[in-house]
Amino acid sequence: MLEWFRLARRKDILARGLKIGVIVGTVLTAINYGDVLIAGELVPLMHWKILLTYCVPFCVSTYASVEAARTSS
Repeated sequence: MLEWFRLARRKDILARGLKIGVIVGTVLTAINYGDVLIAGELVPLMHWKILLTYCVPFCVSTYASVEAARTSS
């Protein structure tokens, strides 16, 4: 388990996860909350949902990258 977290903190894996999180998170936020954001009707609960919308692709990308690094070494 410690090895997994060591790999997850590698700069290349973190950079890839952040890039994927920002790109995919932005697209999903636009799809799911674009109308609400444009109308200015954002309520506090939506802040958490939007944050999670960015976190999920980051976590998936990081998990996939770590597993790929583990199987290649």
